[in-house]
Amino acid sequence: MGTPLTIDLPGNGSLCHEESPASVPGLVASVRHSLRQAGRQRPFRVLAMSLGAMVAAQWARQQPDEVAALVLINTSMRPFSTMTQRLQPANWPALLRMIANWDNRDDCERIIHRLTCARLDSQEADIRGWKQIAESAPVSRRSALRQLLAAARYRAARGASCPATLLIASDADRLVNPVCSAQLARAWRVPLLRHPWAGHDLPHDDPDWLCEVVARALTAAA
Repeated sequence: MGTPLTIDLPGNGSLCHEESPASVPGLVASVRHSLRQAGRQRPFRVLAMSLGAMVAAQWARQQPDEVAALVLINTSMRPFSTMTQRLQPANWPALLRMIANWDNRDDCERIIHRLTCARLDSQEADIRGWKQIAESAPVSRRSALRQLLAAARYRAARGASCPATLLIASDADRLVNPVCSAQLARAWRVPLLRHPWAGHDLPHDDPDWLCEVVARALTAAA
């Protein structure tokens, strides 16, 4: 199936100095541009989480010939879920505090860890590593807010954009209510796998489990 390719969205990683689009279609355009530059041949099998999953779904909707399979983790989309399901209200004060204190990266990374991770055995090492990433590839407050706006505004298609779609939800997700994935799976009539204890950042909490189920899904799709 080839070597996996990780793509940064504008405002993040290698593209941290670019302004993030405030719409999901704008993010799709950037992903497609990055893949053209990388010289990769379509169709693609796409693994994406949260906002990235919205980008992947929209990409398959716009260019169905470019996407062969989708694995979407802990995402939420209008019109299938409410605002309070998509971003659980108990977290709003912490998110506002993070936005207000954006330059205090230790505080921000601790908030992010608390909201997204269920595994705590590597917490201090995680936060040190995340702070190093924030120094080498800083995400601006403006880009973070524009990404939040893109996610809030995005409205998905009534049906699955890609027939080979698998949804994965973490039952202990404290950021996005896992019912969002269940509602999406019912609407799209696609399978849903649930992880019993992981948080929103499932790749962090249980990467071995995720790799195993994704490998099975992609083998079946192939």
